[in-house]
Amino acid sequence: MALKATIHRVQLQVADMDRHYYADHALTVAQHPSETDERMMVRLLAFALNADEALAFGRGVSTEDEPDLWRRDLTGEIEQWIQLGQPDEKSIRRACGRAGEVVLYTYSGHGAALWWDSLAGKLGTLDNLTVIAIAPETVQSLAGMAAKGMNLSATLQDDTVWLADGEQAVEVTLEVLKAATRQA
Repeated sequence: MALKATIHRVQLQVADMDRHYYADHALTVAQHPSETDERMMVRLLAFALNADEALAFGRGVSTEDEPDLWRRDLTGEIEQWIQLGQPDEKSIRRACGRAGEVVLYTYSGHGAALWWDSLAGKLGTLDNLTVIAIAPETVQSLAGMAAKGMNLSATLQDDTVWLADGEQAVEVTLEVLKAATRQA
């Protein structure tokens, strides 16, 4: 018998003072049985960092042709492709060819650093690629907030990010490993 996804209902309030974006999002997040709380919370964090009315979750961890999150324009063109983890070079190049902007979030600490060291030279010419590392301590703190029903608020200002759930607040530590040189 196949295991079913766990459904999380999330009320996410975003106050992004850097982009002047302020909105409430009612999200339904399906957590695949093989997906950890850490990864699911990084998906929610990625949503908050890139929040937009058109931003949507992909079909899940078992779907290779879709990102974890993406934003499409009205014609169906992919404006933004957001991926988590440590995809291979071929997948990253394919994403950069399909989307105006690609953002990768890594979150496994030393393993992510080794992954990036092996690819940085090969991917340095992709001008629509941004790679961001999230500190493992941050990911652990975020995982502690995971619940079937969540009320989260994300505050972004001057490269500082706070994610709070009413009981605790986590300052999110991000390290830009590669910044895109052009935007979508």
